Amino acid sequence: MTKALLLIDIQNAVLEGMGADDRVPVIQQAYDGVTRRLAAVLGKARSETVPVIIVQHDEAEGDPIARGSKGWEIRAEVAPLPGELLINKEACDAFFETPLEAELRSRGITHLVIGGCVTPFCIDTSVRRAVSLGFDVTLISDGHMSGDNGVLGFEQIIAHHNAVLGGVGAGAHGVKLSKAADISF
Repeated sequence: MTKALLLIDIQNAVLEGMGADDRVPVIQQAYDGVTRRLAAVLGKARSETVPVIIVQHDEAEGDPIARGSKGWEIRAEVAPLPGELLINKEACDAFFETPLEAELRSRGITHLVIGGCVTPFCIDTSVRRAVSLGFDVTLISDGHMSGDNGVLGFEQIIAHHNAVLGGVGAGAHGVKLSKAADISF
């Protein structure tokens, strides 16, 4: 089993507009915490020479994460280093119309450790798709983030997705959950 770390959409403004004004500071504080935990996992991956893949969502001009804008940039704490793979995408599926699957297969990757944003969109879709494509997945249970959606707070969204995604499977492949501090490569 060859593992890789896949960090999805940890961008400056990826959560902009996802929460009422009074919740924005709480959401931002939680996002900062998730980013710190993911930076620690990233440091562990780098120290063990585990392949690192960073995914970045591209939106059109006028969007908070419009390609080339400050909001679109990967957060500095987890920015890719030279030689690390950066995949740009335009859909909530990190595999859709991107070279991600081919890059993983060419490197012999069979197991993805996944964290990032936004839980009910790009994380959910990419985790499920990875398993359907024959990869095993470890979802970092305290390493993915969402804003509020008007019905549920981000805390509920994350808890719900951990409950739903933990154990998702396709054939011999599946999803397991692990806290960032417990991730091993």
